[in-house]
Amino acid sequence: MRILVVGGGGREHALVWKLAQSPTVTDIIAAPGNAGIAELARCLPVAADDVEGLVRLASEESCDLTVIGPEIPLTMGIANRFADEGLAVFGPSKSAARLEGSKWFAKKLMLRAGIPTARAWATTSRDEALSHVRELGAPVVIKADGLAAGKGVMIAASEDEALAAIDAVLTEGRFGAAGSRVLVEEYLEGEEASILAFTDGRRIASLVPSQDHKRARDGDRGPNTGGMGAYAPAPVVDKRMLADIECDVLTAAVRTLAEEYGTEYRGVLYAGLMITDDGPKVLEFNCRFGDPETQVVLPLLDGDLAELMMSVATGELDPSSFRVTDESAACVVMASGGYPGAYEKGKPISGLAVAGVMEGVVVFHAGTAGSNGATVTAGGRVLGITGIGPTLPDALDRAYAGVTAISFDGAHYRTDIAHRALEKAGNTKAGGRDDV
Repeated sequence: MRILVVGGGGREHALVWKLAQSPTVTDIIAAPGNAGIAELARCLPVAADDVEGLVRLASEESCDLTVIGPEIPLTMGIANRFADEGLAVFGPSKSAARLEGSKWFAKKLMLRAGIPTARAWATTSRDEALSHVRELGAPVVIKADGLAAGKGVMIAASEDEALAAIDAVLTEGRFGAAGSRVLVEEYLEGEEASILAFTDGRRIASLVPSQDHKRARDGDRGPNTGGMGAYAPAPVVDKRMLADIECDVLTAAVRTLAEEYGTEYRGVLYAGLMITDDGPKVLEFNCRFGDPETQVVLPLLDGDLAELMMSVATGELDPSSFRVTDESAACVVMASGGYPGAYEKGKPISGLAVAGVMEGVVVFHAGTAGSNGATVTAGGRVLGITGIGPTLPDALDRAYAGVTAISFDGAHYRTDIAHRALEKAGNTKAGGRDDV
């Protein structure tokens, strides 16, 4: 099988890494890829949002399957174009991808399906938005309706903060077209969890529950980021709760898309949840693999990812053949100095070879590039160091051992990944240094 993977971040490196383990895969192409992906696949300079260029590439390379990593090409309709050309693709159609492309569409679908979620209103009016803020009271959540690169969700602790967030969306246009409409949403308290599930439009097969860490600094302090680490399985979701989520959230969403909107969802469906005192409630849906959750859930998948993805693409998913291991995984993101704000690129990275041969350690490249035979930083989130072990503390030890072996100017990372799970287990052990 020849496979094209679209994208060039840590998520795509994890996908390529797992696909390369399949005995059915003979060749992997990545567009555009990164320095780490280049060790496993042929990287070609076609942008992830160049839909027509990717269609031509898949056709010219006789790819049997194309796996779409990022959300933007999915919301642009890349899966539809591949289908038009008779090319197999893993990823939902443009219509189905509205679950991520419009938070208000997702909210309306949840209400139709009876999926538990926070109360919310959508409006293009500043005054109406402020009225809803006063109705709910602070804290309150303000969201740009469309795709905003993970930066369109703001938690306001006061009415003044809420007004400033509303103005950022509607008046200042900080999020461009994504902010043409604003959502005012009830603030939910609890612990977050992520559930990623394969679906062929009828059947569901869930990966292990995971939890990521959005804040930049230890103790969940500092600005929100794209994710500073993750671990799996997350004990906040037990087997019984996972079964309920599969039925009441994931299956309900896929069924409602089909029955109410005439849209079949094929790909991976990501439910971002808040586990409240009243049970799980959906914060958001994503139409693709999460990052950095992918870096911890795929190492725990016991099976052939290529065959699994092909079964999804062809509508032949068999959940009874789906297996996960009983191990644990933890990922620590090493970020550039200044991230998530302004940061410099081109910093040489040392220690990759040392970390790459450590037992139970996998180094996933997120923002790297090759330069004169060396690997250098090329993004805010540079590397995701994943440790895999029989227990969560073992996985964390291995991840932080890998982190300690690697260095680049300005590197920083969190030292308290999985702190909630450790605290619940009565284990406060955390990993290594924090070079901020």
